[in-house]
Amino acid sequence: MKEDFHKRLAALKTADAINAIKGVPVSADAKFLSEKWVRGELTGEQMKQELLDLHRKIAEERSEDNC
Repeated sequence: MKEDFHKRLAALKTADAINAIKGVPVSADAKFLSEKWVRGELTGEQMKQELLDLHRKIAEERSEDNC
């Protein structure tokens, strides 16, 4: 489990570095979910689903605001 933590933490740091280089902002929600994934509280699939659900909700709210 500790080995998984270190691998996940390294993966997160790499992703953060790539996003910074590319100038891609990372939302607080995405950071929060990533931290839960690093700690093993979410699987990768669960994290992906949570992010998709969040972005769908944001898109729906923006769509309603534009009507």
